[in-house]
Amino acid sequence: MPAPGTLRYLPSVTEEHLANGLKVLVQEVRTAPLASVWCWYKVGSADEGPGLTGVSHWVEHMNFKGTVNIPRDRMKGIVERFGGMWNGYTWIDQTTYVETAAAQALDQMLFIESERMTNSVFDPHECESERTVIISELQGGENDPEQLLDTEATATALRVHPYGHPTLGWLQDLQSMTRDDLYQHYRRFYNPANATLVVVGDVDTADVLRRAEHHFRGIARGVPNVSARPAEPPQAGERRVHLEREGTTAYLKLAYPAPAVAEPDFFPALVLDAVLTGAKGLNLWCAFRGNPPQRRARLYVALVERGLASAVSGAILPTIDPFLYSLTFTVTDGVPVEAVEETSLAEIERVRTEGVSVVEVQRAKRQLTARLVFETDSVTNIAHQLGYFATVGGVGLFSRLQTCIDAVTADQVSEVARRRLTPTLRTVGSFRPFDSLRSLRTSPLETRR
Repeated sequence: MPAPGTLRYLPSVTEEHLANGLKVLVQEVRTAPLASVWCWYKVGSADEGPGLTGVSHWVEHMNFKGTVNIPRDRMKGIVERFGGMWNGYTWIDQTTYVETAAAQALDQMLFIESERMTNSVFDPHECESERTVIISELQGGENDPEQLLDTEATATALRVHPYGHPTLGWLQDLQSMTRDDLYQHYRRFYNPANATLVVVGDVDTADVLRRAEHHFRGIARGVPNVSARPAEPPQAGERRVHLEREGTTAYLKLAYPAPAVAEPDFFPALVLDAVLTGAKGLNLWCAFRGNPPQRRARLYVALVERGLASAVSGAILPTIDPFLYSLTFTVTDGVPVEAVEETSLAEIERVRTEGVSVVEVQRAKRQLTARLVFETDSVTNIAHQLGYFATVGGVGLFSRLQTCIDAVTADQVSEVARRRLTPTLRTVGSFRPFDSLRSLRTSPLETRR
């Protein structure tokens, strides 16, 4: 019998649809006098056409700059007056906004989201000002070698599917986009039929639905996002990308095609990652805070305990379409990147050919279960999970996560490793700092080779 605290013990969720198509999810959680409101839109960087990469993220920024009925300088204060927080983010499949505050602020939070859905102003001066901010954000990421390597490896691994371009966009697109481009994107995707409103906390469900009806019923229905994304062609051989810049640390990244969240391989692949690099959660909002349990993880033992890498991480995330399973290694100072690559690929090949043990899978599933519990420790996190999984896999998926993990077997994990970690499917990326390259050319190790 599962322990209290797993997803099976969360209160039930009420799902309603307004006449204009807005999906409303409500969960009463009375652990504190708080309410969390999230508004999700089924649009992300994967829905951007040529010349418009980064438009979803830019539009998200503009939706904090004031609406017809809420001047910019008042938006933040509405929530902060009740001791709350607000934020938002854009990723490949979705854009979302959140407010968490005292439950008595529920009406004000719903008002903000109804305004944001239909009345954002996109002042031309603000759009130009934000262009500078977003380009600085992009260039700041490019100055981070690990983030730059991730961007370049992803673009190398995905040549056709729009998951291959960065959420922030490419520089030339950010330089050329206009205010009209932003506003047209906003008008196309921000509508009730393409949105999910989530409210979790110390609330009454009937009251939430009445308030949602009051604030959102006058907004025109619009149309849901049903745009077809081009499928990524099968990969026929290994791909490589090598970066060389000034820096102090070398990195290695391996990427393999990953299943979409609705595919049967997803949860066995999730357990496989836990075996290889330690269990991470499935909450994009907080999954990468803190270190996963890695003491017995295969790649941690093979690389970090032997002193070849100072850190090992893996990432497989729930997405609508097939994305990537990525492995990142921070190379120990003085160790050749080639040594990290050779050792990591040898361990991956061993898992691929020999499979994993029942003990490893049981341990990985226990760790994943613990992460699921930790990631429902607040009304904000619960509301995030409800909305995120409703966006990528349907309303019921969140409540089934524990069951899906429980059902994974060692044979399934071994089979996924055998099929999906083949050499011809991988993309290998490396970052070498210039100083490291010079030292390797003159090191005794390099001379011996």
